[in-house]
Amino acid sequence: MADPYQALGVAKGASEKDIKSAYRKLAKELHPDRNKDNPKATERFSDVTKAYDLLLDKDKRAQYDRGEIDAEGNPTGYGFGGGQSGAYSRSGGGQQFDFGNSGADFGDIFDGLFGGGGGARASSPFGRQRSAPPPKGANVSYRLKVEFIAAATLEKQRITLEDGKTIDLSLPKGVEEGTQMRLAGKGRQGPGGNGDAIITIHVASHPFYERDGDNVKLELPISLKEAVEGAKVRVPTVDGPVMLSVPAGSNSGKTLRLKNKGFHKKTAGRGDQLVTLMISLPTNDEKLTEFVKDWDNKENPRAALGV
Repeated sequence: MADPYQALGVAKGASEKDIKSAYRKLAKELHPDRNKDNPKATERFSDVTKAYDLLLDKDKRAQYDRGEIDAEGNPTGYGFGGGQSGAYSRSGGGQQFDFGNSGADFGDIFDGLFGGGGGARASSPFGRQRSAPPPKGANVSYRLKVEFIAAATLEKQRITLEDGKTIDLSLPKGVEEGTQMRLAGKGRQGPGGNGDAIITIHVASHPFYERDGDNVKLELPISLKEAVEGAKVRVPTVDGPVMLSVPAGSNSGKTLRLKNKGFHKKTAGRGDQLVTLMISLPTNDEKLTEFVKDWDNKENPRAALGV
């Protein structure tokens, strides 16, 4: 490794603050997570980390300045006579170097380097493990209003993201009010990659349809003649109009079922459309008024209510 002062780009008399500041800048530029395809950057990252570790240790820095150890922390053989602070010892015929007590703490450097507490840290070249990779960017929340029929039929929805790009969104089966969808990587940029887009669905109400689970409810007005004689009538559904057979003698409140005309279920299939008949009487119809005037029907339509 080159001279540690040169590696960090600081003067020999640099303060601890200057050393930390220089290392922070270089570590951010050379971090392996940002230079996966650049081995030279990774090698230099290791060099500046070693330089930082040496210069931040007051004892080692003094030894280096006196020429007692080299940039790697190895004894040079000059002026070597003690005060090694446990950095060097002999065992048998070999030499052992203990870098576990260097005194340099990388925590304050890597904390916040990629976004603050809980952010990324690296492994030091001396074997000390650091925590998880740098964090992703922030998620971005969106609220998407979807028309009732579009939600029932899973019609694709176009949404414009924060960066101005548009996406044609496929709604999930079982979509309902408050359903959330996550678009991976469509959030804001960060040192560990983009965050996500979180889309919350708001299903708009409809003038005459009402949702009941996976079913769609509809009150259908019919004439007195259609109710008495029975008829085939045209009925709106979320998929378009269909013909419905009204049985003769139908009363208001009678409910008929149109299969598979409701919302798509989360698993498979669809709900139904429940059609409740509502007899609609004409106003100021003289013939109808004349008919009921002489019509003597003794049946009590409220008998089931006990009145």
